[in-house]
Amino acid sequence: MLTIFNRRELLLTQSMERQAEVRNILAANGIAYTVRTTNRQGGIQRANMWSAGFNQSFAWEYKIYVHKKDLEYALHLIR
Repeated sequence: MLTIFNRRELLLTQSMERQAEVRNILAANGIAYTVRTTNRQGGIQRANMWSAGFNQSFAWEYKIYVHKKDLEYALHLIR
């Protein structure tokens, strides 16, 4: 079970394709993981970013965490 006390950040990306690729690799190798997704656009700034040509593909941030005992192996797999 992953908790805030025993997890380590494996990856921080803004690419949906990359996070999906990494999640597939982890699942195929039996490594438990959690994903934290953050919407980087918000509030009043949202309209300003879209009107300024803000790239929608970078609107989301994905953080993937694994158990600290699996970190080195997971890093090896995703490289």
